[in-house]
Amino acid sequence: MTISMTHDETVPQRSTRVEDLIAQMTLEEKLAQLVGLWAGAAATGESVAPLQDEQGGKTPPFEEFARNGLGHFTRVFGTVPVAPSVGRASLRSAQRWLRDNTRLGLPAIAHEECLTGLAAWRATTFPTPLAWGATFDPCLIEKMGALIGESMAELGVHQGLAPVLDVIRDVRWGRVEECIAEDPFVVGELGSAYVRGLQSAGVIATLKHFVGYSNSRAGRNLAPVHAGPREVADVLLVPFEMALRDGQARSVMHSYAEIDGVPVAADPELLTGLLRDEWGFDGTVVADYFGVAFLQQLHGVAADLGEAAELALAAGVDIELPTGNAYLEPLAARIREGKTDIEIVDRALRRVLEQKESLGLLDPSSSVFDDDGQDEAIELDSAEHRSLAREIAEKSVTLLEPAGILPLAHDTKLAVIGPNADRTAALFGCYAFINHVLPQHPDVADGIDVSTVLGALGSDFASIVGFEEGCSVDSPDDGGIPAAVALAQRADTAVIVVGDRAGLFGRGTVGEGCDTDSLELPGVQRRLVEAVLDSGTPVVLVVVSGRPYSVEWAAARGAAIVQAFFPGEEGASAISGVLSGRVNPSGRLAVSMSRSAGSQPYSYLHPILGGATDVSNVPTRPAYPFGFGRSYTRFAYHDAHLVHREVPAGEDVHIEVTVANTGDREGDEIVQIYARDVVASVTRPTRQLVAFTRVPLAAGQSKTVSMKIPASRFAFSDRAMRRIVEPGDIELWVGRDCETQAATLGTLTMSGPVYPLSAGDARTVEVDVR
Repeated sequence: MTISMTHDETVPQRSTRVEDLIAQMTLEEKLAQLVGLWAGAAATGESVAPLQDEQGGKTPPFEEFARNGLGHFTRVFGTVPVAPSVGRASLRSAQRWLRDNTRLGLPAIAHEECLTGLAAWRATTFPTPLAWGATFDPCLIEKMGALIGESMAELGVHQGLAPVLDVIRDVRWGRVEECIAEDPFVVGELGSAYVRGLQSAGVIATLKHFVGYSNSRAGRNLAPVHAGPREVADVLLVPFEMALRDGQARSVMHSYAEIDGVPVAADPELLTGLLRDEWGFDGTVVADYFGVAFLQQLHGVAADLGEAAELALAAGVDIELPTGNAYLEPLAARIREGKTDIEIVDRALRRVLEQKESLGLLDPSSSVFDDDGQDEAIELDSAEHRSLAREIAEKSVTLLEPAGILPLAHDTKLAVIGPNADRTAALFGCYAFINHVLPQHPDVADGIDVSTVLGALGSDFASIVGFEEGCSVDSPDDGGIPAAVALAQRADTAVIVVGDRAGLFGRGTVGEGCDTDSLELPGVQRRLVEAVLDSGTPVVLVVVSGRPYSVEWAAARGAAIVQAFFPGEEGASAISGVLSGRVNPSGRLAVSMSRSAGSQPYSYLHPILGGATDVSNVPTRPAYPFGFGRSYTRFAYHDAHLVHREVPAGEDVHIEVTVANTGDREGDEIVQIYARDVVASVTRPTRQLVAFTRVPLAAGQSKTVSMKIPASRFAFSDRAMRRIVEPGDIELWVGRDCETQAATLGTLTMSGPVYPLSAGDARTVEVDVR
């Protein structure tokens, strides 16, 4: 894969401290800096991932494992429930042990998962990334990243394994809930914002999963990826480049994927040629958990762990996580036998030590060694955190169909029904601590105060006539449906809360390793909804899920529909607020809602041949398109125009449009700018979002939105795989969603010669709202 970019070939100045350390290290001390230690992780039983128990058995005691030093502590707070003060004291004690009991006295980097907030007991759990996408609000996501980073820094954690920048390609994939959007620019803007926020607190952000993981065959987890180089370059790589150039992310995690037969973890063309030589990245590449061993076990490109280690190091994987199965003795044996050059070890070691130095970990007075006892005052779920979690949840809930029912009157008699109505875990994704760790500790409390949807409805409405589960999320048992119907018949309106149960490796309906071959609601939930609809009672269908399901059949029968993608600890209040009208819904779908699994894989970014056609009887048009969402107020556009109708290829495109709230209550509009390349040298999407912004408007208020859209938004890979901006005509318009034009901006002519995109070109839209 070749992507033409300029790169400064200047050799960086090396740290004297780092070079002195490398010069005095033994082989064993060098390798120790390239691995993590996952203390307390189970090696057997239902809680482990497939193949985890094949990764070398029980981890030896810390003192034995770390006798030559240590690169990373793996998930001190995210493996078992531990009080924040106890965890911090334990981590600092371990750092002091490294200082006092290893020859060089170097502390380790502590890393944690932080996809929906710090994955630790008692820490705020924010909405899932698919909900971030629905907000279309990078500023909000940056604030969240900063708060998460502050919590991590307070505990002594240095690196977060987030954000996920995989572009959604097939919603059957279980990890869709971890992704932001199906549009690479939306992923790139919100992902970069999260990176800036997290790193503003001094915590390293880790981009994952580089690259291609979400493009697996049939939406199966850890399945082969067959993507052409143009799709990889123009779709899958775009968010990573944005987060590295605009967000200045300091770490990258390799993908488990093999692309056209080449595992990413063993691909120097991606991990070194592109990432470092062309993009200029100088941080660390960490292995996805057990990814180095998988080169032998799952990909079959290495004969043993030692060869797997060499392949990964040579490609550019600096650190083996979560522990050291391949980079320790198996690699040491190859080096002693003269089969592996020590230079690839020193290259990775240099990057690791430089990162430790940037974190202040090579300073003998580093705060990681402090002994301040167990401070019970550590607060990981403050009022500030909860307030922001509530705002993100409220801005992410998406109204699909009001159906003349919503918003509901305060005195409406409600029947509350459904498997996700009174279940706190229903509000969270699979990497939230409540779903990721606590199922293995059933006697431990959630650690955070979480209301269910049923509880929140009780605060917003005067009369709840009763609650019936009706069915579970994924059981075939429909014995509870008659009681649910009977309850609905006693009410003015039935609120039915359905959706997903997040889990891991088949232990849920969505989440890592929980893929699907259907986009029907899991279990007998559709049967429940249809039975209540048959009762004649008006229905509000609330879908709380980690992927979009096919629910347009409910709309056809008159149901109001609200979609909430795992909205986090304040999500129940947000959902109830939308139903009551306390919250004016402003979420927009960052992923298309297909009519059936038969349309997958699907993206709105399809060329002409990927759309509706008379030469096939299989429809592809989604039930609800990318960018779709309704409000309780109305918006109108006028004075939409191109500031210049002709610009040289490679220059910014300047547009202006006025948006007005023509309704009777305040609300937020998501201004969406779409473009179509009329004639190009390779096939292009029929429409692509090139700019967006959230605009709050009081009733009757108007604002003018001015955008400078960089040339990079119109770039693509030509037939020679050069990233270019091509001269020619481009149609631009304002869309209510990707399929509905709200205002025409006109046809832009890009003139002059082909413009080759360079490393210095802007990738972020400049927005001015006045």
